[in-house]
Amino acid sequence: MLRTFLLLTSVKMGSILLCYHKTMTRVVLLHGNGNSHGTDNWFPYIKSALEDLGVECIAPDLPDNVLARKKYWFPFFTDTLKLNSNDIVIGHSSGALAILKYAEDHKIGASILVGVYYTDLGYEDERTSGYFDTDWAWEKIKADQEWTAIFASTDDPYIPITEPQFIRDKLGSEYFEFTDQGHFGGGTNPKLEFPELLTFLNKKLKA
Repeated sequence: MLRTFLLLTSVKMGSILLCYHKTMTRVVLLHGNGNSHGTDNWFPYIKSALEDLGVECIAPDLPDNVLARKKYWFPFFTDTLKLNSNDIVIGHSSGALAILKYAEDHKIGASILVGVYYTDLGYEDERTSGYFDTDWAWEKIKADQEWTAIFASTDDPYIPITEPQFIRDKLGSEYFEFTDQGHFGGGTNPKLEFPELLTFLNKKLKA
């Protein structure tokens, strides 16, 4: 099971009251490609909030962070991060794509997909990443985790909204669609806080 509750703690951050059960659950944050890092955008915000509450959270710098190729990332997920059924994995962009594909053949606890997509979007570097070499096994992805959630925005400059909508329909994901969040950070438009994701995660950790 994903949850083994021991103690309830709470803390007030801004206008959000966060209440967490201390648990064996680990939260893993996966960044995207394009020379991204585990300290980008809202990752420190999420990581700091969870650690303050005694929830283990890691945001590693992944190898091959320019192209985010499957042949480098999947061994890292398995051998270094040791992803397993006690992990809630939060992926941004290529990180969301990668954990989606990884869940075809590996058990994880759950996943939160931010700025996710399932096609190469017409980009050569995406086409050669390794994630699109085989058809998607949607039923296996569903079976290998307890739940999925998607955060998407209609004004994402890279990903048409039909991409996350398609994934939502295939997986039956909990779905949050915005009109003004772009790609949820990156490039010249960083997003340093993500209270909506934190509130949702709080609810799941309490469930």
